[in-house]
Amino acid sequence: MAIRNVLVVDDSKTELLYLSEMLKKAGFSVTTAESGEEAQKRLEEAKPDLILMDVVMPGYNGFQMTRKIARDPRFSDVPIIMCTSKNQETDKVWGLRQGARDYITKPVSQTELMSKIKALD
Repeated sequence: MAIRNVLVVDDSKTELLYLSEMLKKAGFSVTTAESGEEAQKRLEEAKPDLILMDVVMPGYNGFQMTRKIARDPRFSDVPIIMCTSKNQETDKVWGLRQGARDYITKPVSQTELMSKIKALD
């Protein structure tokens, strides 16, 4: 499955803008959400090919949303990359156990992100 449409979920407008610009320059179509609840609405509107999920957000956090999305039969085939400032090995293990396919820590390097996306393609 070719990855073209990416949903970026992050409560930081700065981070959303940074990641969106990076992805758009690489040729991806980007949709954003500033919370887990908003991400759920975006998923109902259109199924993305990939989700970049922050962890620390108000309401549902990224771990909860990843688990919820990964267990939903409609979206279980959509890969999720956790994209967070939480850089402990236990956070990474927990994120992957919730259903994330990969884990990247902020500040995000374009080279690292693109190689992780390419590995999923």
